[in-house]
Amino acid sequence: MPKSDFLQEATERGFVFQCTDTEALDAACAAGSIAGYIGYDLTADSLHVGHMVQIMLLRLMQRHGHKPVALLGGGTSKIGDPSFREEARQLLNDEQLAANGRGIRRNIAPFLRFGDGPSDAIMPNNADWLDKLGYIALLREIGPHFSISRMLSFDSVKSRLDREQGLTFLEFNYSILQSYDFRELNRRHGVTLQMGGSDQWGNIVSGVDLVRRTDGKQVFGLTTPLITTASGAKMGKTAQGAVWLTEDRLPVFDYWQFWRNTEDADVGRFMRLFTDIPLAEIARLEQLGGAEINEAKKILATAATSLAHGLDKAEAAAEAARKTFEEGGSADTLPLVTVAQAEVGDGLPVYRLLVLAGLVTSNAEGRRLIKGGGARVNDVAISDEMQSVPAEALAAGIKLSSGKKHHRLVRSA
Repeated sequence: MPKSDFLQEATERGFVFQCTDTEALDAACAAGSIAGYIGYDLTADSLHVGHMVQIMLLRLMQRHGHKPVALLGGGTSKIGDPSFREEARQLLNDEQLAANGRGIRRNIAPFLRFGDGPSDAIMPNNADWLDKLGYIALLREIGPHFSISRMLSFDSVKSRLDREQGLTFLEFNYSILQSYDFRELNRRHGVTLQMGGSDQWGNIVSGVDLVRRTDGKQVFGLTTPLITTASGAKMGKTAQGAVWLTEDRLPVFDYWQFWRNTEDADVGRFMRLFTDIPLAEIARLEQLGGAEINEAKKILATAATSLAHGLDKAEAAAEAARKTFEEGGSADTLPLVTVAQAEVGDGLPVYRLLVLAGLVTSNAEGRRLIKGGGARVNDVAISDEMQSVPAEALAAGIKLSSGKKHHRLVRSA
């Protein structure tokens, strides 16, 4: 077991999968404050629950007196990380990247304390240095330190080479630029630790090696495990899509419900990873059985939601859920979706309302939900896939449901 407080708790909570030199990193953490970074490419204007392990690891660093660095990938996002992707990412323009960066800043801000202090977080953007690189100069300085055969051995690269759409030369450069980032952050901010998901191991090791070869310094890499649910599903994915951290993309009520719907076997593990609840209290809660485990799930949901959206909104979501599911409360406690009067006309088909409410992603999916008996209007099952809701009903507001756990108040305006 590590001796430093940070690595010890990170291990106990389940954050540690691989480390380039655990003993040396542990010694560095025990000796004083270190700076560690995690990169976030700007591929969307919001992060989602799949990013939460990394965010919580930065938060844990700061709680133990270390300096978290959340790196925005404004430069690397112009290439796109090919790791374990079936095809190349869509290339975004500068305006899109800037907007996505603002959204990701808003996502991360509630979890960390930013400022100028020794353990205050910072959020640099790698476009500040990558955009200024000269191609020939980069090749001459960095190129000799990268082995093509070694880069081809990375699992993230091999998985793409085996697919019908191969790896482009543009994407192949991603690992080199990520390594350059590590060296630049070490030089500018004294960063000695890079962290990331297990799919980033090859890129992280390359960065550690580059800093050693060019600057003669020891730096470290640490990866977190791939998080799946007890049933084997990918963490953060639902039938409705990604579980976003931005309220505009996903109502706080639904975010709370996502955590409330955690499988029984995952309650303790998710509390350790996604909340600040003390380990001793988690050990007690995860032993609850029967109906009591549902109380533990509510504690998990409120604790996780309060970190992303604040305690007031988390408690409001918990109360809305209690009224909806335990008291049969009115739809007024549910997330509100407003539909423009111009679109309503004389009325709208239920399948279309399901799309507008964000309960399904397409009209076809809405029809399938209705055919399968999963759609309800004001708690009445809808069996006709072409059934409409009249304009006057929408003006008053309806409760629209997908299954037993996803609900919206839909109203025209």
